[in-house]
Amino acid sequence: MQLGTVIGIATSTIKHASLNGWRLVIVQPLNVRRAPEADPIVAVDKYNAGQGQTVIINCDGKGAREYVGNDKSPARWFVIGIEDGSEIRNPKNEI
Repeated sequence: MQLGTVIGIATSTIKHASLNGWRLVIVQPLNVRRAPEADPIVAVDKYNAGQGQTVIINCDGKGAREYVGNDKSPARWFVIGIEDGSEIRNPKNEI
């Protein structure tokens, strides 16, 4: 699991049949300091996350196939939740 920020929505007229009807979002992964990390990815989203929202993403291929309900799906990344607030707890004042 990893945090990411939704930076857009992917639109495709031709895609794998398992992704028909699914919303695809472009997510910028974040590191532990909540700074952008690596290249943006495309994730399947059933929670209707909006641009600018922080989401929890997962890259478990088997989990993604279960998420879309198709054992042959090429889906890899998927949104498993939307952050509704953040509170960083750091009792040792480390970062």
